[in-house]
Amino acid sequence: MRVVVVGGGITGLSTAYELVATRDDVDVVLVEASERFGGKIRTQPFAGHPVDEAADAFLARVPDAVDLCRRLGLDHDLVTPAARQAYLYSRGELRPFPEGVVLGVPTDLDALAASGALSDAGVERARLDLTMGPDPARFGVDEPADESVGAVVRRRVGDEVFERLVAPLLSGVHAGDADRLSIAAGAPQLAAALRDHPSLVEGLRAQRAAGDPDAPVFYGLSHGTETLTTALVDALRLAGADLRHGNAVDRLEPTDGTGGYSLRLAGSGERVDADAVILCSPLDATGRLLSSLAPDVATAMAEVAYADVALVALAVPIDGIGRPLDGSGFLVAQPEGLLLTACSWASSKWAHLADPTVALLRASVGRADDTRAAALSDAQLVEAVRADLATTMQLEAAPSEVRVTRWPRALPQFEVGHLERVRMWREALADGHPRVLVAGAGFTGLGIPACIGQGLAAARAAAALVP
Repeated sequence: MRVVVVGGGITGLSTAYELVATRDDVDVVLVEASERFGGKIRTQPFAGHPVDEAADAFLARVPDAVDLCRRLGLDHDLVTPAARQAYLYSRGELRPFPEGVVLGVPTDLDALAASGALSDAGVERARLDLTMGPDPARFGVDEPADESVGAVVRRRVGDEVFERLVAPLLSGVHAGDADRLSIAAGAPQLAAALRDHPSLVEGLRAQRAAGDPDAPVFYGLSHGTETLTTALVDALRLAGADLRHGNAVDRLEPTDGTGGYSLRLAGSGERVDADAVILCSPLDATGRLLSSLAPDVATAMAEVAYADVALVALAVPIDGIGRPLDGSGFLVAQPEGLLLTACSWASSKWAHLADPTVALLRASVGRADDTRAAALSDAQLVEAVRADLATTMQLEAAPSEVRVTRWPRALPQFEVGHLERVRMWREALADGHPRVLVAGAGFTGLGIPACIGQGLAAARAAAALVP
């Protein structure tokens, strides 16, 4: 059996690895359009350190990434952040992020009041959640209708909690408008809390009580996240997989009479035959390949919006910053109106990036509802970021080194009803083309663990086609 995996990001690499690791009777071909494998996972030297150009960590509570690292022998490279305290720029000041928040929703309302992140009126509005009674749209309902995160959070704990805590945190993950973000796809923890408890705050308190307070929240890799994708590529080559980068697929069509498929490579016109195909490319690319097989699915995929983001890395003298970097970084509340959405204090967050004289900062900009950064040149973007860092964290010194990384169409937007649409896409493919599978960030979850999990599931489904 030959399986062709299209897309060499973390999803495609995980898919191909699972196939070669579990089935020695399956030939695997991995085709990637760009000149490198790894997709949006990239680590490059910066100011003498390996600094990631996109994600530098992954959730610990979703085990797929940690498990895969251990399968690849990367146990000793796994690290946890050296600093757990995070900050929020809200109401004109950098304030400690309130203790006990879950996806930005406070569970300790006294800590929320002490933080100063909200006005007194905002705190009192949040307290109403405890006495306003069960949410009729969600409490005790097994499969409630999907809603936006904004609709649910504003209803339960008020506008200030949403705008100053929840929205900046979720925008850091999705780079989108949390008033349009599906709660089922983007914040299922919140949905579960309201399903099981009459109060959102009480439901999240119960979730926290059921967990281990000392358990790591995030893991990273001591030589950068690209360590993981490099290990996957090495394992695939060792197993004899056929790896092709710089090869875009521009056509996918059934092979007459065989039940298989033929894929045409754009550059050479070469055709690659497959018994099964797993599309792990971005939604727009996946939709183009499905245009003749499932045109309605392809059209729907093309309608999913994406957000452009950019990451500006700066190396600055520590004595040129007017406050201690005593945490992992900060988020910016959207009502503050800054271009900056977040800043990671990388050299404080990670012990392996610590430097006695130089601070390494990773400043994030861009959201689906804020495209200002795309209109700026790199030099203009750096100056705008420096101005926002001066405002938020008293950055006074000029950087000794700067790196701008732009990620156009980086993050798909999970708007209300997204998971139902994905279910319909997959059902349509299963009915008409059961040997064409799809996986990736645009389907059921962003983030490294979610993409890995989808890849592993797709590989198992493809392998099950042949006993």
